[in-house]
Amino acid sequence: MLNVKIQLALENNLAKLLPFVRAYHEFEGLNLSEKVREEAVRKLLSHQSLGGIWLIYRDIELVGYIVLCVGFSLEFAGLDAFVDEFYIHPSFRAKGIGAKALALVKAEARKMKIRALHLEVARANIQAQGLYAKANFKAREKYVLMSVNL
Repeated sequence: MLNVKIQLALENNLAKLLPFVRAYHEFEGLNLSEKVREEAVRKLLSHQSLGGIWLIYRDIELVGYIVLCVGFSLEFAGLDAFVDEFYIHPSFRAKGIGAKALALVKAEARKMKIRALHLEVARANIQAQGLYAKANFKAREKYVLMSVNL
């Protein structure tokens, strides 16, 4: 039996969380300085109204994290959230941990009265797309996510 649990990260979890965030950013080619990365993580950990970071454990071993960032949507008539980052250490991928973690964080989102979850995934990351599809995420073909740095 696969024993996966998630735990809402607190500020005292920063030291064990940052190496996973750094690894995810390296995987995605995100070039943040260590200082900026740490400040962003600290801000989310200390302001739960913005969302949260959940640590992902298999048994007692920390294997990854998932981030929800909360917003409000008229279209969905209430709170919505982006799965902003989702990282499982490579040695633990394709073992069912990601699927279980997604199910658990969806349950947490429902407790937070979040009405819809969104995410973006690299077009080339077919494995992750399959995971998200199995978790009932669907591409919104009518829309294109667009961003601008301010």
